[in-house]
Amino acid sequence: MTLEPFGARLRHAMDTRGPLCVGIDPHGSLLTSWGLNDDVAGLERFTRTVVEALADRVAVLKPQSAFFERFGSRGIAVLEKAVEEARAAGALVLMDAKRGDIGSTMGAYAATYLDKDSPLFSDAVTVSPYLGFGSLRPALDAAAVSGAGVFVLALTSNPEGAEVQRATVADGRPLAQVMLDHLAAENAGATPLGSVGAVVGATLGDTGVDLSVNGPLLAPGIGAQGATPADLPRVFGAAVRNVVPSVSRGVLRHGPDASGLREAAGRFADEVRTAVPES
Repeated sequence: MTLEPFGARLRHAMDTRGPLCVGIDPHGSLLTSWGLNDDVAGLERFTRTVVEALADRVAVLKPQSAFFERFGSRGIAVLEKAVEEARAAGALVLMDAKRGDIGSTMGAYAATYLDKDSPLFSDAVTVSPYLGFGSLRPALDAAAVSGAGVFVLALTSNPEGAEVQRATVADGRPLAQVMLDHLAAENAGATPLGSVGAVVGATLGDTGVDLSVNGPLLAPGIGAQGATPADLPRVFGAAVRNVVPSVSRGVLRHGPDASGLREAAGRFADEVRTAVPES
């Protein structure tokens, strides 16, 4: 059975649970700060605590795949369980994998995260378009079939990204704008929100691009990276209601107590509600 399109499910989740995404980023240093060993047992305890504390209340949970992959097959097993349990509790799972390749390889990545029969099937996945937007077609097509979403890197917050993303093409547009224009075309006519989103750093200030893509805008950088919910209207302008602010360490550092995680996520969600108009 095909799910309702991701954009519609995300709009409902943000309207009912608040527009907040919490990353699950089990850095070794973060495990240590929780009093856990940097091993599979520590990874499992950390991940289970975050999912149990937040999956029934935040709109989106975003596991960073690399921090699970570093433990090999046992780490992937922890990730599979986290995805299953988070989705069962009502959170949308955005797999932060940033995959990007061509042809059959991209098709295999799409099957991994966007095929409903995969143990890593997620509600959405992050992808990189800088092998050409057309290289993402297998993921876009797979997401459309399963009712999942795709978040495309557009303007990232790392300083190195500018040399690619802000480079101009023959018609004078920044490359990031070319990607955003592709997203707008993919989302044309979708209601209440398209399912192909962009990743745009909340730390960027004036982006200098048109963000009206009729899709969600994942905004990493809230919390430890220096951005605050109050910055969102200035960065995203008229598109701010479609922003999904993402915070990781700003919430995770309040563990290992579940109550600390819940309180921190609740504070960020309240700050976003205050900063972002409802309509």
